[in-house]
Amino acid sequence: MKAIIATAAGGPEVLQYTDVPEPVPGPSEVVVKVAAAGVNFIDTYRRAGVYPMPFPHVVGSEGSGTVVQVGPDTDAQLGDLVAWSAGPGSYAEYVKVPADELLPVPAGLDSKVAAALPLQGMTAHYLSRSTCEVRPGTVALVHAAAGGVGGLLTQLIVRHGGRVIATVGTAAKAELARSYGASDVIIYTELDDLTADLPVKVRGLVEGGVDVVYDGVGKTTFDASLASLRTRGMMVLFGGSSGQVPPFDLQRLNSAGSLFITRPTLKHYTLTRDETLWRAGEVFGAAASGQLQVPIGASFPLAEAAAAHRALEGRLTTGKVLLIP
Repeated sequence: MKAIIATAAGGPEVLQYTDVPEPVPGPSEVVVKVAAAGVNFIDTYRRAGVYPMPFPHVVGSEGSGTVVQVGPDTDAQLGDLVAWSAGPGSYAEYVKVPADELLPVPAGLDSKVAAALPLQGMTAHYLSRSTCEVRPGTVALVHAAAGGVGGLLTQLIVRHGGRVIATVGTAAKAELARSYGASDVIIYTELDDLTADLPVKVRGLVEGGVDVVYDGVGKTTFDASLASLRTRGMMVLFGGSSGQVPPFDLQRLNSAGSLFITRPTLKHYTLTRDETLWRAGEVFGAAASGQLQVPIGASFPLAEAAAAHRALEGRLTTGKVLLIP
């Protein structure tokens, strides 16, 4: 079968479209024919060596498809439409998935939408429902609100009674953020100095600063995010699309108003099967019922994975990026 291999730590050029053996299911495993694989920043971090990985490895950590083989000791059925976020290994025509990592896909939900939801949808869910639980009246600053996680997160915040101040890079992305429910949108490319000007803009919209900042951008937005928080506000740093945040003096949290900061990740919010199914069930159900928009920003053939990574890292996309075998 065809798959995308990362041959060494590096840029998109290390991604190779090649033949690999088809997987064989072991006990409590299934093999899925991949309908679509999600492209995520975590894939780029693993490819680049930011997150330690063995090389070579098949890239990818989420997708959707149809069960075509089942190993012993599993209740999965041939023909089931499923999704998963148990990679790596999803940039391939077939993928082996532990049965207890499978996410059931509601009837009527498109397979591409199903592939777009496991990582970004459950991330948006844990950020807004657990890391800093949004309640009626919560005011949140959401960076990259037209992106995959940002768009879903904005919708969930608004759905639970919160208010979103969004940042985006272009006027077109500003319209997207508003369509997701953002009450105010700041186009950061129009600011002369992001670090100095963004907090002024934010505090002009909400007296004292926001309750929480959800920041998946990292290095370029970090200082502005901290300066946009109210006293005892929370900084939720969940990614680093612009680069990783350097070490900083924790006394800054004291002087800025006894701030909180956390660096969460999905695996610590899906510790049990029940918790995982709760998160997946809520976001998949909302998408199936039409209450949650899941925009597919770009789809690339599997062979063009390097181009997909360049587009994602270059912030040339909105919504979800998919690879189609």
